[in-house]
Amino acid sequence: MYQIVLYMGLLLLLGLIVMYALGPQRANVMNYAYGTNYSDTYFFGKQLTSVLIAVVAFSAFYFTPYKWFTGERSKYILYAGFALCILLFLSGAVLHLSFAQETNGAYRWFYLGGLGSFQPAELLKYGVLLFLAGFLGRRSQQGKLNDIQETIIPLGIISGLSLLMIVFLQKDLGTGISLIAIILSMILVAGIDWKIFKKILAIVALCGLVMIFTSPHRIERVMTFIQGDSHKGNSSQENKNYHIQQARIAIGSGGLLGLGIGKSVQATGYLPEATNDSIFAVMGETFGFVGLMAILALFTALLLSILHVAARLPNVTLRLIVAGIFGWIASHVILNIAAMTGLAPLTGIPLPLLSYGGTSMLFIAAALGLVFQISKYTSHKALEEGESGQDLSGRRRLRRTRYASGSRI
Repeated sequence: MYQIVLYMGLLLLLGLIVMYALGPQRANVMNYAYGTNYSDTYFFGKQLTSVLIAVVAFSAFYFTPYKWFTGERSKYILYAGFALCILLFLSGAVLHLSFAQETNGAYRWFYLGGLGSFQPAELLKYGVLLFLAGFLGRRSQQGKLNDIQETIIPLGIISGLSLLMIVFLQKDLGTGISLIAIILSMILVAGIDWKIFKKILAIVALCGLVMIFTSPHRIERVMTFIQGDSHKGNSSQENKNYHIQQARIAIGSGGLLGLGIGKSVQATGYLPEATNDSIFAVMGETFGFVGLMAILALFTALLLSILHVAARLPNVTLRLIVAGIFGWIASHVILNIAAMTGLAPLTGIPLPLLSYGGTSMLFIAAALGLVFQISKYTSHKALEEGESGQDLSGRRRLRRTRYASGSRI
């Protein structure tokens, strides 16, 4: 499945090209607004560093045997994610330490100085993915997948604690939705009883309502999305809807073929988070409708390649890992693009492999490296190896027969 490497490489390259064009504009905006002294190549250099680290992560998870991640060690990755999320919360909200980076009242990143920042929620997502894949795989092999005591309750505890860390401690609903997509994808592919799955969906929906209505900020975002453009002329409502309005202007300004690289107007300060959450809108302005369709085609091809691997895996645990990674990337793509086009509320979730920032890119690249390694163990390749083995053993038997015949003569 070398297509995975191809699609990932094209997306990373596209992100670098756009960042190279946006970098000087972004640096000027930041220097003017915040008095910083960023060079024209600052943001491109940071993105290039993130891409190189992502390539290293991809390679590491491709060459390291998957059993190292899916065995007993998976729980240590999960524990590390829990520990770092708690440490970040205590460091920021309680101790007010400088390395706990605060954004809009939430502590989601460790500030690492010149190295950038690190988001522990991404590590926790990866830990949940690997741990639950192994857990559900073992329960499936034992015939206990639908057992309430031994499977459903432990699954609920792990999922609930993880969402508590991400959604309530770090106030990050977007990452929480991505985690839910990972878990539901694995549960569905595991083959859990449909009645139980429907009850799980009902619980997830109820928890989603709780997560929204316990936060005034989330309520405001949902209401802004529902009301849309119905309150034109209301300056307060228009201010709340500013991000979506500017994203639509960016996409609409691109027309069919776009304004061209380096000619974006919205990225000069009109569109919030132009290099991060809003990169899809900037690409629409730059490359136009045709360019956006090409980007969607790349993501679709990447996701179909991942599904193709999952469908051909005889090993349950490996199939669940790949299914979870599919849910992870698909949720990011769908939520980000839907928000930028006004089809869903803003969640602050980045576009995989394209958005500026290192942590999300690092772990998605690591996940794709694991998928690429696992693709070697599909039933198709196992069948090919089996057939070649049969051919080899057949040739050996033929040689032995000839030698035996010669000795009798």
